[in-house]
Amino acid sequence: MRERAAIRSSLAVGLAVSLYGVSFGALSVASGLDIWQTCVLSLFMFSGGSQFALIGVLASGGASAGFAAVAGAALLGTRNGLYAIRLSPIVGGPWWRKLLAAHLTVDETTAVATAQPTRASQRAGFWWTGVILYVGWNLTTLAGALIGNALGDVRAYGLDAAAAAAFLGLLWPRLKSLQPIVVAVAAAVVAALLTPSLPAGVPILIAALVAVVVGFFNWFGKREVA
Repeated sequence: MRERAAIRSSLAVGLAVSLYGVSFGALSVASGLDIWQTCVLSLFMFSGGSQFALIGVLASGGASAGFAAVAGAALLGTRNGLYAIRLSPIVGGPWWRKLLAAHLTVDETTAVATAQPTRASQRAGFWWTGVILYVGWNLTTLAGALIGNALGDVRAYGLDAAAAAAFLGLLWPRLKSLQPIVVAVAAAVVAALLTPSLPAGVPILIAALVAVVVGFFNWFGKREVA
């Protein structure tokens, strides 16, 4: 039963976020990359935030901004390394399984896996989300790159809102006490305040650090009485 619930969450999140790949494909071509370069990014980078950071810098600075684009994307991608620490015991198994899991370790797979109550359902949530999202993201990237400018302003379709809504659906049930609410609000406020003034990726890393500090010290959580 719990594994089925995890699979349902995987389908909801995977399909919703995959739709946003259309936006990436169209914006990537508009920023100067060709269809093959756009598809290679989704196949081998496969980290939506980093991909958007890369093409965002390229769109504003062209080929001369290549180093800054790669640096920003890499910085934003370091969060996946932090996710891997949490997911390693969930994935388990031999080295080749962990190597494959590393490529699928992104925001969505981490969110779905860690939201499940048992180890079996966590593992199901991770792999199902990873496979659905990887296949869907690459297909929609290709579609977006092919139709490109014919879509007009892809943000007008609200695909980014669909992805955000999927995350909110995972987060909401966990906000049952003061501590997780404070962590979520503090991280969101820090990211929002720093985004206009810092390079891509830096606000998210700082927000993550704030969340870790607040969570680690459990300042707003219940204290155990000896």
